[in-house]
Amino acid sequence: MMDATQANTGAIAAQVKASGTSFYAAMRLLPEARRDAMFAIYAFCREVDDIADEEGSQEEKRRGLAEWRAEIDRLYAGEPSGPIAQALLKPVREFKLRRDDFIAVIDGMEMDATDAIQAPDMALLDLYCDRVASAVGRLSVRAFGATEAIADDVAYHLGRALQLTNILRDIEEDAGRGRLYLPRDLLARHGIVSDDLGVIRAHPHLPRVCRDLAATAKEHFAKADAAMRQCAKEPMRPARIMGAVYGALLDKLIAWDWRDLTTEIKVPKWRKIWLAVRYGFL
Repeated sequence: MMDATQANTGAIAAQVKASGTSFYAAMRLLPEARRDAMFAIYAFCREVDDIADEEGSQEEKRRGLAEWRAEIDRLYAGEPSGPIAQALLKPVREFKLRRDDFIAVIDGMEMDATDAIQAPDMALLDLYCDRVASAVGRLSVRAFGATEAIADDVAYHLGRALQLTNILRDIEEDAGRGRLYLPRDLLARHGIVSDDLGVIRAHPHLPRVCRDLAATAKEHFAKADAAMRQCAKEPMRPARIMGAVYGALLDKLIAWDWRDLTTEIKVPKWRKIWLAVRYGFL
C-alpha cells in the first residue's frame, strides 16, 4: 500500500512531467532517490516563481514568499508542513542541501515580486542570476551526487549561462510584465539610454546588446564545461544535458539575431531527445 510520502512524491513527479520543462529528460537519468530530490527542488522553484509572476499586489507576493521562508525554517527544523517541503525533507538530510541556497532562490524571486526589474546594472544582474539560477545549481549538483568542491563552479557558471539564455529568449515576454533584464551598462555602450521599454525594444542597436550578452553566456558555458570535466562523470550527466540543450538554444538565438522579438525561438523536441541521448550516455 502506498504511504503518504510516496503518494506526495508521485504527485510532484507528475507535476514536473506535465510542466514540459526541458530538464525533465535530464532528471529522469538519475537514480530514484536523486530523481525524487530533483523533482522536489524543481517543484519548490516553480512554486516560488509562480508567486513572483502571478497577478496580485506586491504585499500579497511578499506574504507568499515570507511564508516560504518560514516553511524553509520548518524544513530545517524537521517539521515541514506543505507537500513540497515534506518531499524535500529526505533530500535535505541525505544530500546535505543547504538552507542558504533555498533562501537565495526566494531572495531572487523577491527581486521580481517587489519591483519590476528594468535594465539593472551588470552587478545587479549577476546577483539576480546567482539567486534564481546558480543557487538552484548548487542544490542540484548535490542532488546529482557530485562531491567535488569544483561542482559549485559548475553551478556558478552553468546557472548564469542558462539564465542569460532565458533572458535573451524572453525579452518580449518579460516586457509584458514590465521587466527588462538587459543590463544598463551594455545598453548605454550601444547608445540606448531610454527608460521606455518600447523604445529600447525597437532600437536598431538592440541586437548588438544581445550579441554582447550572448558572448558572456558563451563564456559561462565554456567555464561550466571545463569545471564539469574535473568532476566525476556520472553525477554530471544531467548538467551536461542541460548545458547542451540550452547551448543549442543560444546558438539558435544568435543565428536569429533578435530580428523580431515576437518570434518564438526554441529547440525542437527531436533535437532535445538527441542531445539527451548523446550527453546522457557518453
